[in-house]
Amino acid sequence: MSPEKSRFLPEHQAARWINAYEIAYPEHRVAITAEDAVTAAEAIGYPVVLKMVADVVHKSDVGGVVTGLSNADQVRAAYTRIRAEAAAHAISLTAVLVCRHIEPGIELIVGGFRDGTFGPTVMAGLGGVFTEVLDDVAFRVAPIDTHEAERLLREIRGWALLEGIRGNKRGDIEGCSRLLANVSRMMVEQPKILSLDLNPVRVLPNAVVALDVQIEVKSRLPSKD
Repeated sequence: MSPEKSRFLPEHQAARWINAYEIAYPEHRVAITAEDAVTAAEAIGYPVVLKMVADVVHKSDVGGVVTGLSNADQVRAAYTRIRAEAAAHAISLTAVLVCRHIEPGIELIVGGFRDGTFGPTVMAGLGGVFTEVLDDVAFRVAPIDTHEAERLLREIRGWALLEGIRGNKRGDIEGCSRLLANVSRMMVEQPKILSLDLNPVRVLPNAVVALDVQIEVKSRLPSKD
């Protein structure tokens, strides 16, 4: 049997999907031109982040993400830079996503996929730069509730970071558990989704926000706008 054909949703569409499951994503707007990006940034409020809207999974690897933009000139320069990087990598750039900057915090990776034996499955672990270095993840077969989600989180070696160590504030563990439970429900209720990746998920003392979302869907099905 040949592998199932798939495609990745544009990030702003994927953000709407997770928002429907009460998973937070930064306030954002789509910009077609540099001046559109400036208008969006001023409406959202500085600082902002600019991202490519293109058929690229790892946008950071091709210069498709620029962070810490604090004024209109920086936004214009970042827009021009992203356009140039897209051209240099032969990427068809459809737009740029302007997102609200989220303050630093603990970073997790949360994902969902379809296991050949167990079906919809969710995972979580330390995210950001630690994902590939530490390989600190745990898994559960979906669906799970918030209690089972917290048990999953307690299995990762980075659990102590969420509890707060060496004077650092405790992360929103309850919010993390709700996010995991919502991801599991999404994987069960949306069979068109082949995989879902939230990395990083920024964990703050009173909030949990997915800063990047990738959703892979069966290509033969229409997209959800």
